[in-house]
Amino acid sequence: MPTAFIPVHLGIILLTNLEIGASLPPLGINLFVSSIRFERPVLELYRASLPYIPHPLLVLVIITYWPPLSLALLP
Repeated sequence: MPTAFIPVHLGIILLTNLEIGASLPPLGINLFVSSIRFERPVLELYRASLPYIPHPLLVLVIITYWPPLSLALLP
């Protein structure tokens, strides 16, 4: 991987981590916004989000250790 792509790859990893953090209980801001928007209790949304936690974590591991996957569209 050329050194010019390292900051881009780091940015992709950073944004993926931020989205995971914003979507996970107990402090996920996305869950609080969804709670207000859909008028549901936050605990109900926590339970509903639990089955989806492993997927973004697996994607994070894949794009972290296989950089060409996330950098394929760069010239």
